[in-house]
Amino acid sequence: MNNGRASVSFFDRTFDEALNLLVEARNYIATRDRLGASEPRPLIQLVMSCETMRLTARMTQIMAWLLVQKAVLAGEMTAAEATRPEHRLGGREVCTTRDSWGDLVLPPQLQDLLDRSFNLYTRIARLDEMVDLRAEGEAADQPPLSLPARESQPKSVD
Repeated sequence: MNNGRASVSFFDRTFDEALNLLVEARNYIATRDRLGASEPRPLIQLVMSCETMRLTARMTQIMAWLLVQKAVLAGEMTAAEATRPEHRLGGREVCTTRDSWGDLVLPPQLQDLLDRSFNLYTRIARLDEMVDLRAEGEAADQPPLSLPARESQPKSVD
């Protein structure tokens, strides 16, 4: 099998997984808000709001990174451009935090979405590091840019 085609297939499956998870998260948030979910204690409401924001942050970072990679595959952006800081996977401090609420129990559907988004974010973070390392390796293999030597004295016009 062609390695390039396998990479595109892997990317397509990862993109589809992220998109499906994004839709599930959106539907969960919309349904919970629309149905006015039973009002848990204020502390649980706060935790649910914080964790819903964490879920949203993870999915936003994942989709942004995947769209950059999709642009590279489509030739709309170079691999070097994709490794610039503004195109790298962001939000690591927020997105890699887990289970920071002690014994509080979240609704099972929210917990499932959080677990799956964390696992996907972790995989994308590894891919981001691999892309960066590959770009560094390719940059190291390139010969240094050489500029023509400047002449110290102007040429005389005859």
